Amino acid sequence: MSEKNGPFHGAWCPSITPFNEQGNIDLPALQQHFQRLEEAGTDVILLMGSIGEFTSLTLDERLQLIREARKMSPLPMVVNISTTCMTDMLRLAEEAWDCEYQAVMILPHYYFQQTPIQLLSYYRELGQRLRGKWFAYNFPARTGCDLDAALVAQLAEEFPNFAGVKDTVDCLSHTRAIIQAVKPVRCDFAVLSGYDEYLIPNLLAGGAGVISGLNNICPELFVQAIKSWEGNDVVQLNHIQREISRLSSIYTIGNDFVTTIKTTVARKFQYAGEKSRSFAGELTEHECRSIDILFDIKDAY
Repeated sequence: MSEKNGPFHGAWCPSITPFNEQGNIDLPALQQHFQRLEEAGTDVILLMGSIGEFTSLTLDERLQLIREARKMSPLPMVVNISTTCMTDMLRLAEEAWDCEYQAVMILPHYYFQQTPIQLLSYYRELGQRLRGKWFAYNFPARTGCDLDAALVAQLAEEFPNFAGVKDTVDCLSHTRAIIQAVKPVRCDFAVLSGYDEYLIPNLLAGGAGVISGLNNICPELFVQAIKSWEGNDVVQLNHIQREISRLSSIYTIGNDFVTTIKTTVARKFQYAGEKSRSFAGELTEHECRSIDILFDIKDAY
């Protein structure tokens, strides 16, 4: 049970992007957030993922975040460079590697629903033009297309710099199929679940870990899960799985899970604000009480 999948295994945090009251990126708050993640033992930080609100950021803001965030923590960092413009993606990728990020992450084109032939062509083009390690981000609910096991395995065989995939599919058999398809091709390929509750099932299936939102709030729980896995502590893993499942009810609170996570961080730790760039995401007083109860927040401001 203690096998590791290369340098990209473990508990990843898809970090929030704090904003101040004027709606601008709050760099001091981001630094405090990274410090918490480092102290918790987080394995990797993912910058500007879905929870990082990458779709709402300008190109200049994204370049600024790449430059500034890398200075804030010694932890391994991967940055999501997804956009519908390949020229912009390549610019973001070059900035990331110049700033010594460990890898970049890329969604399929998320406006036109892509066929399998188009997906293969798209990632082959990227694979030929990217000079460093890269991850694919599979999120069919947002992109309208799916990176299936055969496609991922084919790309993993063709491109040594294709380091792994974040599989955000609410079906363990989908992620397990990718693991089984890639294993004969690449022993170093990291298959990460995008759902909190699938961390331990993904490890059991041979996956590398998880990239999930609760790591912004309780990263210690996921770090302990990895340690318990490596130490073959089945009793502790059972306890942690139940706790992750209980806390996952956060995703049923409010209209927008990004704002809900940011509100929870704000109420529990108070170094970052609740503001997001989502519309009508603000929590009601009743919803705030619900997260206070869920996360045992007694001194919320």
